[in-house]
Amino acid sequence: MSSKQDDLKETNTEARFEFKKEEKSAFKSEKGLTEETVRVISEDKDEPEWMLERRLRALEQFQEMPMPTDWPGQPDLSEVDVDEIVPYIRPDVDVRAGVDDWTELPDDIKDTFDKLGIPEAEKNALSGVGAQYESEVVYQNMQERWEEKGVIFCNMDEAVQEHEELVREHFMTKCVPPSDNKFAALHGAIWSGGSFVYIPENTTVDMPVQAYFRMNSEGMGQFEHTLIIAEEGAEVHYIEGCSAPKYSKFNLHCGGVEVFVDEDAHVQYSTVQNWSKNTYNLNTKRAIAEKGGRMEWISGSMGS
Repeated sequence: MSSKQDDLKETNTEARFEFKKEEKSAFKSEKGLTEETVRVISEDKDEPEWMLERRLRALEQFQEMPMPTDWPGQPDLSEVDVDEIVPYIRPDVDVRAGVDDWTELPDDIKDTFDKLGIPEAEKNALSGVGAQYESEVVYQNMQERWEEKGVIFCNMDEAVQEHEELVREHFMTKCVPPSDNKFAALHGAIWSGGSFVYIPENTTVDMPVQAYFRMNSEGMGQFEHTLIIAEEGAEVHYIEGCSAPKYSKFNLHCGGVEVFVDEDAHVQYSTVQNWSKNTYNLNTKRAIAEKGGRMEWISGSMGS
């Protein structure tokens, strides 16, 4: 075992997740949520017009909807002020779609995921890995044997460009529409990054795929979107890992997850989270399963 792995093994769980890096970004939006901010995000991603239109409709819904007050076990949301959140930070990485080799990442970002053990997990137990830092995916890789069978595992920004028809049909149309709640609408307006998973008919991916989402900067929001489509008879296990260090002021994590499970398909979705106590985690996750389709949700947390 390498000395780096020895160091990780001897580090307690809290210390392993609580480290911070100096903030470095290629692009950072202004605080708050305005139409201009939404347009800037969409333009920076070079999105098709239909996606910008969906973002703007979601923005209108967010502005019209009241803050929720009756969710079971709802925490105090009085501190959640979207005007104080930076909704979009593009990390300082040369390749916009992310790299497929850990060594090509900047040292500070690579060191972050090394400390979290993600590259080692990919070697030993995963079919594919995506890693998001701040608002964008910086690493994405899938074993070639699955790509040859038609399995798609890419970041959502790439999926909008390369698999447009599938995304346009499924993205926040009937599983998690922006009208679902105020934070789903917020997500629809300023989502960024996340995973797109497509499993063709009668294909079983026998090792999990994993995406890891890391917030590093203070006072930001992370709004990744996960879209999984399992065709008839398909099977996949998707693992989502999330973490953020402790901050002196609140951060907001507001992801969206949509899973479509066709007839006799099986999707297992596991979440392991390690958020600091002043990170508000307000996700909307939902699945639509056809007759005979099976969906399993497994959630866990670590640290403080």
